[in-house]
This record gives sequence, C-alpha cells and structure tokens, in this order.
Amino acid sequence: MKTRNILTALLLLSLSMTAFAQGITFLPEGATFQQAVEQAKISKKKIFLDCYASWCGPCKQMARNVFTQQSVGDFMNPSFVCIKIDMEKGEGPALQQKLDLTAYPTFVIFNSEGKEIGRWVGGSNAETFIQKVKDNSKDAGTESMDKRFADGDRDPQFLLEYLNALGATYKQSQCNVVAEALLDGKAETFASDATLSNVFMKHLQNPYHPSFIYTAKNPQALTTTVGNAAVNAKLQSIWNNYPRTLIEEENGTANMDMEKFQAFVQLMEECNVPQREQIRLTALINYAEKKRDWNLYVTHLQEYWNNKDLDINDLDLCKFSTPVIKDCQDKKLRNDIKTMLQKRLKDLRSGKREPLRKIGNMTLAGSLDQAMEKLIEELEK
Repeated sequence: MKTRNILTALLLLSLSMTAFAQGITFLPEGATFQQAVEQAKISKKKIFLDCYASWCGPCKQMARNVFTQQSVGDFMNPSFVCIKIDMEKGEGPALQQKLDLTAYPTFVIFNSEGKEIGRWVGGSNAETFIQKVKDNSKDAGTESMDKRFADGDRDPQFLLEYLNALGATYKQSQCNVVAEALLDGKAETFASDATLSNVFMKHLQNPYHPSFIYTAKNPQALTTTVGNAAVNAKLQSIWNNYPRTLIEEENGTANMDMEKFQAFVQLMEECNVPQREQIRLTALINYAEKKRDWNLYVTHLQEYWNNKDLDINDLDLCKFSTPVIKDCQDKKLRNDIKTMLQKRLKDLRSGKREPLRKIGNMTLAGSLDQAMEKLIEELEK
C-alpha cells in the first residue's frame, strides 16, 4: 500500500514537472480576468496578465520563444495565476481602457486581490523576462501618491515625482491629468521653462487644455525651446489620437460620442489645423471599422477619395482597402473599393501620378503597385 502511494506521488510529481517543462501554464483561452482573481484568492498567488494583440509581432515572439521555456515555467507557475487576454476581443477592449494600455505586449502583475502592483512593456529573452517579473512583483504601484493627488496635493515637486512614477508604470491617462495640473495657469509661459516644456511634450494628451490650445495657435514659443519638428509632431499626435478616446468598445460593439467628436472638429477649425478634414474622415473610417459597419466605412472612404483638397497616399489606400477585403462580403462595397484601387493603379502605370517613395523619414523599398494588384485579385474572388 505504501509502495503504491509512493508511486502515485512520484507519478503526480512527474506530471507536474512535465507541465512545468512546457513553460507557463496559462488559464484556458476564454477565461476572464475575474476568474483569474478568484483563483488567485484561493491559491494565494499573484496574477500575471499578458495583454496582447493578434497582429503584434513581439507578442507572438514571447508566446512562441519565451513562455514555452522550462526555466520560465518553473519560475512562474508556482507563484502566479497566469492569464493571457487579446485586448481587441471579448473583455479585452474594456480591460484595455481600464488599465490604460497604449502598447503591446504589456505585462501586468496583480496581487491575489486583483490590485495592480507593477507593469512593463515589450518583448525580451527569458532571462530578462524573469527579472522583469521579479522587479515588478514588489508592489511598485502609486497607490499612496494616487491618494495624495486625489486629496488635493498640488505641490510642484510632488507632482513631478508622481508624474515620474506614473510614467514608469505606463499609466498615460493619469500622466495627462498630472501634467495638466502642472501646466494649469501657465499656458503662455510654460515654454520658457525646460521642465514644464518636457512635461508638455512627454505627457500632455488633452487638446482642450489651455496650454495645448495656446501652443496650437502660437507654436513659435515652444519651437524656440524644443524645435519646430518636435512641436509639429506633438501637435499632430494629439490631434490624430484624441478621436480614439471617444470610442468605447464592449462585448464586440463600438460607440463613439458624436457630440464630443463634433466639438473636437470645431476645436480643430478654431485652431486652423491644416489636416483637420483628413483627421476627421480618418477617425470616422476607423470608427466604422470598429462598428463593422461597412456601408458607413466605404461611404466615408469615398468622401475622402472624392475630396479634391485631400489625397489618400498609396499606402493608406492599401490599408483602408484591407479590412473590406478581409471582413466584408457585400459585392457592391467590394467593387467600390476595387474601383478605387484600379483607378490608382492606372494613374501610377500611366505616369499621371508619382508612386509613393517616402513616409516621413522612412524610404519605401519599392512602389505599392504590386500590393494593389494582389488586393484587386482578392476583391475579385
């Protein structure tokens, strides 16, 4: 009897070691974060959350080359309930907004109660990954600073320390809030202060803050401090990114606050943003894609295409065409996209239009006419 018990114990140990040898043991696909919390409470383990996206190359590299290693599994499995969630599916979009995620992969450590204690961004090798887990499992959170700020502490030195702590944990939404507090009342003077200029350039995201509106209308003060190219890039980044914050995704649906969006369009007009019509239409196209409303998607794309004051470059035309090819089966809409691609291809081949050679500072290896040909082939299937 004792021998049988010993053999059983050895068998269980062997199975356990085999599981560890396979790397990290994640909860089954489809498991929710709340289920991870419930399991962590029972097991008294911390929680490791892999926030990934299906298109993310480093995410795939981590899943394929790091999470599968025995050393990683041996380290993680005894101490963590591990879960991976696609941030674009299921509960992912809601978690993405709640956790203020802006890049993938993002890895987040929680205690057994589901309270965040650390996070980091980006792929690595196994050794670096294990060290990152160790470093971010020591409760380097900002809870005490969060409370001081919520209680009204606005001492500039504290705000700068708080901002640095938030930046280290990639909490960009709260970084913006603290940046606004530092810049309040200094819209016309902050550019002469190197520290505040850095706060503006690195952390401010709100186009409605007085410091942003003043800079959008009077960029020369800040360009003297940080340079024209940097200021233009900062302004463009905020104009382009703000509409995304107006879209809420949950349970596979998407909704945009159109009242706020129209107010944003008016703000761009007030600030005389040169690319405002392009930004408006791009935002509406992106929203229609998230809603999976392909009629609306093609309608906005055609409005962009037919606007004589705008120009869809070759790369954007290919990018805008791809979601329709992939997810829309409506023959008329697919034909509308094909017509645009054929017209662009004809203009390129005839010399009526110069092929796109550069995007910003990036030089393209070749023209996109072959890519357009393949897209057309897909649309004809």
